Amino acid sequence: MSGITMDSRKNLQLFSGRAYPQLAADIGTALGVAPVPTDAYEFSNGEIFVRFQESVRGSDAFVVQSITSPVNTWLMETLLMVDALKRASAKRITVVLPFYPYARQDKKHRGREPISARLVADMFRTAGADRLMTVDLHTAQIQGFFDGPVDHLFALPLLADHVERSWGDRDLVVVSPDAGRVRVAERWTDRLGCGLAIIHKRRDPNVPNEVKVGEVVGQVEGKTCILVDDMIDTGSTITKAADLLFRNGAADVIVTATHGVLSGPAVDRLKNSRVCGVVVTSTLPIEDDRRFDGLEVLSIAPLIARAIREVFEDGSVTSLFDGAA
Repeated sequence: MSGITMDSRKNLQLFSGRAYPQLAADIGTALGVAPVPTDAYEFSNGEIFVRFQESVRGSDAFVVQSITSPVNTWLMETLLMVDALKRASAKRITVVLPFYPYARQDKKHRGREPISARLVADMFRTAGADRLMTVDLHTAQIQGFFDGPVDHLFALPLLADHVERSWGDRDLVVVSPDAGRVRVAERWTDRLGCGLAIIHKRRDPNVPNEVKVGEVVGQVEGKTCILVDDMIDTGSTITKAADLLFRNGAADVIVTATHGVLSGPAVDRLKNSRVCGVVVTSTLPIEDDRRFDGLEVLSIAPLIARAIREVFEDGSVTSLFDGAA
């Protein structure tokens, strides 16, 4: 990808939080723009201080922060970065959140619960963000929570092309791990030209994060199953789904997800499962001690860089996904 021209480089500025600076650096390399040097640190009581080392007046500012653990620390740092840019007279502020925090809390399941994903959007708007950019939201409705433009990017083309290159010669079937992922799974089948299966599951409303896997709807016997999800957190859902597929005669199971959260026992569960491959993107950092044989991490930086370029040049982000979304 060619770099931003000299005339426009002075107007586009890239800013990186401390959560995942390598991703911002990779995006900057693709754009030909280095992240602005930033002073950021915590006081002894945990309060965060942020100051940019260059003038930002009149700039088109893109703040890159992938909200990994500890989520609340990096969320607060991002809000402070946005506030600093607004008070320093940046012309437009776009917050690039490859992984949107609190996305699973997008509605009230029972009384007296917050809608945390909406609150996050409100906080960014209040801080001064003009626009949000994110990758594969847990539910598409979150786009409507922010009072301004939201660029919703899709990792499907990146993941599906990799699966086709690596396993395209096999008898494939795309598997949705639950009813909520069916629409995404259908897009996969359109791209790969294969069949679809669905796993029926239930969650116990009285036991948080407890998943009960039910039955497979569709033909998986003798096939290589491509399990597609938006994220892998503790790995419980995906490994239980894989076990069910093997019990129904699947020849192999490959797991794909946009966000490799990989919390707690996730790595051990995946390493000890029978899945033959796990493919995620680099929306979240995965430290060396969390990597394992069979895990492949595809760079999301080129896609985000192309989207930033389209926004900066008043182009079309949607055009990046023609035929894919």
